[in-house]
Amino acid sequence: MTNPISEFNKKINGMTAAVIGIGVSNMPLIRFLTERGAKVIAHDKRTAEELGDTLGELEKLGAATVLGEHYLDKIDESAGIIFKTPGVRYDAPAILEAIGRGAELSSEMELFFELCPCEIIAVTGSDGKTTTTSLIADMLTRGGYKCYLGGNIGRPLIEDVENMSPNDKAVVELSSFQLHTMKRSPHVAVVTNVTPNHLDWHTDFDEYIDAKRAVFKFQKPGDIAVFNYDNEITRGFGGESGNGVYFSRRETLDDGYCLEGDMIVKRVGGATEREVLDINDIYIPGMHNVENYMAAIAAVSGYVGDDVIRETAKKFTGVPHRIEFVREIDGVKYYNDSIASSPARTTAGLNSFNRKVVLIAGGYDKKIPFDDFGPVVVEHAKKLVLCGFTADKIEKAVKGASNYSASKLPIYKTDDFKKAVETARDIAEPGDVVILSPACASFDMFKNFEERGNRFKEIVNEM
Repeated sequence: MTNPISEFNKKINGMTAAVIGIGVSNMPLIRFLTERGAKVIAHDKRTAEELGDTLGELEKLGAATVLGEHYLDKIDESAGIIFKTPGVRYDAPAILEAIGRGAELSSEMELFFELCPCEIIAVTGSDGKTTTTSLIADMLTRGGYKCYLGGNIGRPLIEDVENMSPNDKAVVELSSFQLHTMKRSPHVAVVTNVTPNHLDWHTDFDEYIDAKRAVFKFQKPGDIAVFNYDNEITRGFGGESGNGVYFSRRETLDDGYCLEGDMIVKRVGGATEREVLDINDIYIPGMHNVENYMAAIAAVSGYVGDDVIRETAKKFTGVPHRIEFVREIDGVKYYNDSIASSPARTTAGLNSFNRKVVLIAGGYDKKIPFDDFGPVVVEHAKKLVLCGFTADKIEKAVKGASNYSASKLPIYKTDDFKKAVETARDIAEPGDVVILSPACASFDMFKNFEERGNRFKEIVNEM
């Protein structure tokens, strides 16, 4: 049997590889390629000054660079393979031109799928994918597997691939950007849900849906695909896949994982096969996390026992920036839900509390409509603080909701993030919950949701 890594080493040695984007995932890739004799040309829209120490590392690796505003005007004609960062579209003119003359298109994640010697479990979805991915990795680790966690979460895995054995497990979170050009699917695929997202990047919602579809599209007989029955789109995916397993929080399924009272059960042929987990034992709050547990349980079926699942439920304390408790000040509890970069995600966070909250929202506009979000805010917020590019857009949706009353939901707006947090502090009363749950991306003010969440925690901890 041929060794995929050995075959790749032979292929890449002496080949010119264009790497588009010099970021978190592609620096390990550049090291991986140059160590195998590839001639790397790294493209990035940042200038040499903006790259700083990274430029020195690239020079030490022997990589050439194309930097600045015109970084993607043209790809060198000698490039036989192109590795694009997830944020760059495959149909950029320079990439299409290179493909037209015979260059191969790939990415760090696609190369990892090609070379990985162990089973891959991959999770995607509009909401809940990071928590679900982390749960699966936790369950597998507690079950005795050597588990590698990465992809859109944690660290790039390409540099670990040579250390992996066939008995290990790789658990990866995949975004629609990563899936967009994938031609391989994992042994276990999980789709938590699909709702409108990233419409500022995808041409339309159909393209976004099709990108998510790639996680199971290339599976083989005997593989497993886990789908949310309660979401219309993912329920449809189950009809397309020959490997589908459903989970549902709202329906009693003939086959799959669902709720009977407070118990997550496995049903087969219309009957309950076994009781798996009492949802009251789940440490992290919210019914959306019950769904995350169902997805994770379905994914690890056959790998770990229910005792491991129950242990995880009691000990898994969650992932940073996901309804993360920060501190209590003067009887007011502060939560960081910076991961909530869509209305659907913020809705799930708001549903986790049994009271109305002081909500801080707003940010970068991903072209997602807020019409349905307005009534949700009115139902769950007692006071609303808006900040960022979408402040006016969210305000309009809230005031346009049929259940809106100006006297019952005061709205505050500011252009300054720190001022928004301080405003929430000033208007909160003992017993209140203040939550940063923006319903938008962070790019208007921050590099990513982690930076935004960390800044929120800094401000709160300085109060």
